[in-house]
Amino acid sequence: MTLSFSELELVEPIQRALHAENYEHPTPIQAQAIPHLLAGRDLLGIAQTGTGKTAAFALPILQRLSANRVPAPRQSMRALVLTPTRELALQIAESFRAYGRHLGLRTAVIFGGVSQGPQVDALRRGIDILVATPGRLLDLYQQGHVRYDGVSVFVLDEADRMLDMGFIRDIRRIVPQLPKQRQSLLFSATMPDEINRLIGTLLKEPVRVEVTPAATTVERIDQRVMFVDTGNKRALLAALLGDQAIARALVFTRTKHGANRVAEGLAKSGIRAEAIHGNKSQSARQRALGNFRDGRTRVLVATDIAARGIDIDGITHVINFELPNVPESYVHRIGRTARAGADGIAISFCDHSEKGFLRDIEKVTRQKIAVAEHAFRAPAGQGANGHGGQPQSHNGNGHNGGHNGHAHRNGGHHGNGNGNGNGRGGEFANRRRRSRRGGGHGRPQGHAPHPHA
Repeated sequence: MTLSFSELELVEPIQRALHAENYEHPTPIQAQAIPHLLAGRDLLGIAQTGTGKTAAFALPILQRLSANRVPAPRQSMRALVLTPTRELALQIAESFRAYGRHLGLRTAVIFGGVSQGPQVDALRRGIDILVATPGRLLDLYQQGHVRYDGVSVFVLDEADRMLDMGFIRDIRRIVPQLPKQRQSLLFSATMPDEINRLIGTLLKEPVRVEVTPAATTVERIDQRVMFVDTGNKRALLAALLGDQAIARALVFTRTKHGANRVAEGLAKSGIRAEAIHGNKSQSARQRALGNFRDGRTRVLVATDIAARGIDIDGITHVINFELPNVPESYVHRIGRTARAGADGIAISFCDHSEKGFLRDIEKVTRQKIAVAEHAFRAPAGQGANGHGGQPQSHNGNGHNGGHNGHAHRNGGHHGNGNGNGNGRGGEFANRRRRSRRGGGHGRPQGHAPHPHA
């Protein structure tokens, strides 16, 4: 029997807001977490992006604050949500405003890269809900613009990414300043040892909610690896993207400069692409995200840190131009597709130097990634995992001695990118088409305008 939001004992103004968003059924993490949070319990949530965890903590927080209309002290807040990136902070705040539209609560966002003046002004009278990145919050605290004495609920979101980005030290400086009597929540997609140690100091007898095993990938994502020399990666990417069936692609690089180079190379090939990373101004990042979300830009090239704030439905393909050197990041990357019940495709390029990264990814995710053939394949001996660089056919059979029979397919696909199933890229595209014919995917339930944060 499927649970509905009306069964979760949420107050009428929140139910009305959910109805306006066309949300009927909570996601698993929402169904499990919301009753415990309404009861005031601390919570450890292990959930990947795309599971609806923003609503899982936002709805109970809104209900708790609306039931106790105590004004926040000056320069303080009643609920504090820490998140690693500017984009994610903005999206979480947008969700709070959507769900709490009938409650009259005030929400503010604090992050770096912009003038602090408006942020200081927003805090001056006290705020109900503050969503912040750790660096700017700590900076304002040290300047005397922030107090924590009003905090009754504390949320640490994307804790493992906080660790990756070096924010754990800031977190350890902020937490001791919070009132000891509070409700605390921690969400993380993976559980590194450092996060386990943090839990002991942050949470009191927490309820553990785990909707997928740590570091596992979404089953609906069709994952493939393509062995290719470093010098051929750009040509391979341009050939794949020549297929218009790749409707919206998110391409990952390890560095900011790499993201710029890939985006510029695609533009020279006539493929509209934009890059997003930490060196871009806030306005440039928001403009690029808006263009990608609205379909004006078909390809967005991103680094891991910048992409943590990308919460956009309809991403058909994730392409790892470079494999991440932290295997858990692979899980985060490909989780940008196959959201809200949709199918998705993840393609990873792997050169000789990245073989170890691939092995680590397969070890952490506990699954073998199938090898896809293509016209730019690495020569023998350059592959990983004992494949000797010879791509495998889709059914897993090697094609030594039979590979020439596929040459015309690869050549046809990369020559015109017609996406008709001729060549491996066309096969990916057609698989996507087949999933679409099964029915369109409406707006996901269980989260606000960009819900699967």
